[in-house]
Amino acid sequence: MYQFNLNEQFSKAAGQFAEAAANVNRLALANAEKAFGLHMAALEENINATFAFAGELVGVRDAEALKTVWPKGLQVARANAERSLGAAQEAFAHTLKTNEAIGALAKSQFEQAGAQVKAEVEKAAKAGAKAAK
Repeated sequence: MYQFNLNEQFSKAAGQFAEAAANVNRLALANAEKAFGLHMAALEENINATFAFAGELVGVRDAEALKTVWPKGLQVARANAERSLGAAQEAFAHTLKTNEAIGALAKSQFEQAGAQVKAEVEKAAKAGAKAAK
């Protein structure tokens, strides 16, 4: 007669779940690290550009000099905004890829669990058919 060992099945399923959770956490942490790095790099470049412009602005002594520096200030502000937006878009794209990888991992876990259940059911059906004979 077929013996169904619940503890063995539970232990196997728990181990697979723990492995999948560890993989999901690894992917999420790598994504957070990448996004943080992108934003920090953009922030560093923005700060450097802003302080360089501020250094020039401090040297302005009259209205004519201000007229020549003003367009550069607008250009620095525009470049800073573009850098920040670019970093946010790249972080978002990387997050989408990470979420796709997590989804694929979850899908494979469900498929694997389904295959195991199917195999157990077939094994039990065969044992039941044997016992009935």
